[in-house]
Amino acid sequence: MLSMTPPDRRRRATPQDLRALTHPLSWRILRLCVETPRTNQQLAERLGVAPATLLRRVRALADAGFLAVEPPRQGEHGAWERPYRATGETWHLDLGTDAGDLPGRVELAVVDAHRAELAEADPTAPHHTRRAVLHLDPEAHAELNRRVDELLDEFSARATADGTRVSVLWNAVEQPPQ
Repeated sequence: MLSMTPPDRRRRATPQDLRALTHPLSWRILRLCVETPRTNQQLAERLGVAPATLLRRVRALADAGFLAVEPPRQGEHGAWERPYRATGETWHLDLGTDAGDLPGRVELAVVDAHRAELAEADPTAPHHTRRAVLHLDPEAHAELNRRVDELLDEFSARATADGTRVSVLWNAVEQPPQ
């Protein structure tokens, strides 16, 4: 998840951070590793991707600090494996706008990852989708972003282990005049 933290507590993304997050697989890996540490092999099987392809993404995420390597453990066949856990650092990340096209590529990767997860979801599960184009002055726009951040922070703090997992995507982008 991208930042749900007030701007004064966000960490500015580096180009390395942004490059690690420009692929939808990066976001799907992070989501899968947020609750349960998973190995590269487990991630590859779950996502239907070759382990070697996935390992590049895993290494980039680990190098950027978005995945932490857990202590090695013995797998079910006795081999040692290295699980990864998401650090949650993307929650406090400010993408900024001064890194060329990288922030936009990260946002598209988030949307693509969310789209893939929607396609995998149970079609009979409850969905709540809203889309709008609003005409806001700068103060109202800032207030909207702040209030959404506060709301998501509040509900994140209220999460329970036995609760229903709910995927939320918030994105607000200024549109050019028509």
